[in-house]
Amino acid sequence: MAEDNQFFRAVRDFCQRDVVTCAPGDSLVDAVGTMRSKNISSIVVISDGKPHGIFTDRDLRNKVVAQGRTPTELTVADIMHSPLTVIGEDDVLYEALYRMSRQKIHRLVVVDDAGMLTGIITDTDILRLQAHSPHQLILDIEKAASIDDLRGLHARIQHLVLHLSGTGIAIRDLVKLIANLNDQVLIRLIGLLRAEKYPDLTDGFAFVVMGSEGRSEQTLSTDQDNAIVYDDALGADEIARLEAFSVELIDSLISIGVPPCPGGIMAKNAAWRRSLADWKQTLNRWLTTPTPEHVMTGSMFMDLRTLYGRDDLVQNLRDQAFRTMSKDQGFLMRMAQNMTNFLPPLNWLGRIKVEKSGPHRGKVDIKKAGIFAITDGIKALAIETRQLDGSTHDRMEALVAAKVLKPGDAADLRASFDFMVKLRLRGHVEALRADATPTNYISLELLNAMEKGELKLALEGVARFQSFIKHHFNLQLLRN
Repeated sequence: MAEDNQFFRAVRDFCQRDVVTCAPGDSLVDAVGTMRSKNISSIVVISDGKPHGIFTDRDLRNKVVAQGRTPTELTVADIMHSPLTVIGEDDVLYEALYRMSRQKIHRLVVVDDAGMLTGIITDTDILRLQAHSPHQLILDIEKAASIDDLRGLHARIQHLVLHLSGTGIAIRDLVKLIANLNDQVLIRLIGLLRAEKYPDLTDGFAFVVMGSEGRSEQTLSTDQDNAIVYDDALGADEIARLEAFSVELIDSLISIGVPPCPGGIMAKNAAWRRSLADWKQTLNRWLTTPTPEHVMTGSMFMDLRTLYGRDDLVQNLRDQAFRTMSKDQGFLMRMAQNMTNFLPPLNWLGRIKVEKSGPHRGKVDIKKAGIFAITDGIKALAIETRQLDGSTHDRMEALVAAKVLKPGDAADLRASFDFMVKLRLRGHVEALRADATPTNYISLELLNAMEKGELKLALEGVARFQSFIKHHFNLQLLRN
């Protein structure tokens, strides 16, 4: 178990500190000479005191030797790889692993909070830690040769999370691990289907995920929320092939073990597979006529994240949404109002209220109790300030930097959010171990006195945040 936890320690604990550097204008021949003398395969390129690029022996082979260029006439800047992919020294090792795997690179430059070079970490450094690990699971997903293989790997993800839960790993890192592994399964599934059945499929589309998956905040029972945005220039035959691919993709995903969306928010359904122009019209309708249904759907949609394909289509759509909502805050106000309607279950004495009857007697729906209010309240603020990238944690940090949230308030809210997500995930784990269906309900009887006290504080924090949101968006001006 201690070995598994290595992957949730900071990159600073594992990166190499002795990094060889050069300048963009240095002679290529001199740089290669340095690499030979020091027996290294890469050099970090520094400009204005910060990492600017990287030059590897592969760049030498592919960009110089293979193209018949004359090395003596070149500088490092002529063939280096830039912009550079970096990682913060306080990020966890698993995040470094995920970025390398996603971008198909073998090393990351490590920087501090000021963006200054502090080290470098390679996939070889990580492989030395352990063979049976989240890293090995990623490698196995990338090598999966069939849907049956992916079905088994999806089950291994569940077992890994069961194994890691309760070990002291930060909940932020654990839910991100779940999301990252699920991303890898979906990306590999798309690759298999394209190679085996759809080699002629257009590249003019983006497969996007939304909701908690879009925020990389998945727990074990999260169902699908996905869509497809495709280029307006596609022809009828290309669109027909994309439709067939979408249906087979989602059906295969369900067969692997990923639950379907009860509301049908899946790319196999025509309403969630549209051209860019059609999506713009649909999004504009949601944002300019904020009915309760449009607010719920539009809010979920704004978490969209490109998992595969053309991110420019998604950015185009998001930019239009920002422009629309900057002119009229009606949608944002209704979205904020909606999150304030989910009152924390506290009675007038400050005690936690539970279900009085039915199958969930003695339990609390932890998502409705506070998780939803925090994610959607933070999302509304993030939309307003155009700080929508990343998870709820990432958005909180951006909002502090933008001086929308005070650091102390954000820290309290973050603690409340993490505790409730932790309880939710623990409930899912306990349900799976008991061969039951996971839900968002947690039993108050299973919490010890300290946990009950912490939950009460978390719910009080949600109530304070709702008051802040009401004031920030002037919700008293809205008519019901």
